[in-house]
Amino acid sequence: KNVADFIRRNKSIIKAYITIHSYSQLLLFPYSYKYGLAADHTELLTVAQGAASALQSLYGTRYTSGPGATTIYPAAGGSDDWAYDLGVKYSYTFELRDTGRYGFLLPESQIKPTCEETMLAVKYIAAYVQKNLY
Repeated sequence: KNVADFIRRNKSIIKAYITIHSYSQLLLFPYSYKYGLAADHTELLTVAQGAASALQSLYGTRYTSGPGATTIYPAAGGSDDWAYDLGVKYSYTFELRDTGRYGFLLPESQIKPTCEETMLAVKYIAAYVQKNLY
């Protein structure tokens, strides 16, 4: 509730929203609750693919990018959809390592590399947003 209240109060100055989950190696964006494409679909996809490429550059970890509903399955209640519909254009959900072998129990040896590569993707998104303020 506090995060939602904060975003509502500051939506005019918040330009990006990123939520981080596990697992599946995905970089998702709206929409997940419906099959229709977001108004900014092409740009959101371009940014997601660039971020996934930046992430892959460190350890070779491959992420799939796309709208949640068509990339995995329709799912209601995603906070990236909520933030996007509130007016936060660059709204993304990371589903971190791995692709299923370990699921939610990622080995300790993979935690730091996951953080390092994910930070590259987050920095990519942040740099893009700074250059493309709306």
